[in-house]
Amino acid sequence: MPEPTSSGVAGAAAFKAAGGVAAGGALLSTIVVMLMTPPRSTREWAVGLISTVVTGIGGGAMAVQYFGLQEWVESVTGLVALGGLIFGCGLPGWAIVRWVFNFIEKNRDAGIDEVAKEVREAGQSHECHCR
Repeated sequence: MPEPTSSGVAGAAAFKAAGGVAAGGALLSTIVVMLMTPPRSTREWAVGLISTVVTGIGGGAMAVQYFGLQEWVESVTGLVALGGLIFGCGLPGWAIVRWVFNFIEKNRDAGIDEVAKEVREAGQSHECHCR
């Protein structure tokens, strides 16, 4: 049985490595997203940065949990793969936030009933009629 101190140190090192991978993957996806869809203002830049990083780390964590990939943290190759997963999860974050804010801005003066109607109509027009 390993000594508690040495296994605790190894666990802490793995935790730090995973955090570095998460930060690296999220940062790279943020750079790509900002280059592909440049923000129109400083405020939009900050929102894009935050949303891409949070989507990358949060979405990546959800994917790791869902697919049971926790043991990938134990190898360098696994950490690199997790970084790629976090990168991929971060890419749609800025687009989703931008779409939501554009919708909110477009409907700024609308009542809640008008907004609900528009959302309902949008959902109905995009229904899949596959069988």
